[in-house]
Amino acid sequence: MGNKENNKNGRDKEKNNSSNGKNPKEEKREAEEHRQDKEKHRDERIEEVGQVTLDENEAHHKIHLITIIGEIEGHDNLSSTSKTTKYEHVLPQLAAIEDSKDIDGVLILLNTMGGDVEAGLAIAEMIASLSKPTVSLVLGGSHSIGVPIAVSTDYSFIVPTGTMVIHPVRLNGMVIGVQQTFDYFRQIQNRITGFVCEHCKISKSRLEGLMMETGVLTKDVGTILVGNEAVEEGIICQVGGIKDAVAKLHDMVDKRNNG
Repeated sequence: MGNKENNKNGRDKEKNNSSNGKNPKEEKREAEEHRQDKEKHRDERIEEVGQVTLDENEAHHKIHLITIIGEIEGHDNLSSTSKTTKYEHVLPQLAAIEDSKDIDGVLILLNTMGGDVEAGLAIAEMIASLSKPTVSLVLGGSHSIGVPIAVSTDYSFIVPTGTMVIHPVRLNGMVIGVQQTFDYFRQIQNRITGFVCEHCKISKSRLEGLMMETGVLTKDVGTILVGNEAVEEGIICQVGGIKDAVAKLHDMVDKRNNG
């Protein structure tokens, strides 16, 4: 009797496998191929645009990682030897993140020398207007127009050795030395200082004072803030690393989902 039942169970198992059209070996092989394709796709996205979706955490949150590295490229192409962040890559991705029901939060990693003011402010404004929780982490540095991007998130971190260079607006090339040009410079600078002060705790007078500091070697005038100094000035929220930034973002996602 027992042999008959075993044979019956064996036949049923074979029937189920044949009805699925796959045996366990084929399923295992396909699962491995799917894993390899997923890893290849992740590697290609990281190599091409410095972005990847982090979705293998215990909380099952989908965190989109964006890197702002090198020089922020604006309307003009920089040389092929320069590390750049292209705003035409970042802006559409931020719009896709806002529209996606699958993305729970955004992590911004910064190691930038600054770059094009218009492009940098455009990225900062897009990040600030996202409805998803956002966290930034300043690594090597977030200089010049990188400052507005660093403070545009809901919460910001800087590593102990990270730096932020704060200086007035500068322009390369020939400049017409008339009052209208200086008024235009002042208008651009007011846009930057207004955005920064709106998204962090530093006052406008203190920020402008740091911009005009002459005792620090930053080409002409300006200030270099290292790690905790950026926190003490009220620009960055907290000193920390990737562990702290990821943990904070998961906590913010949980609060948003449970709220």
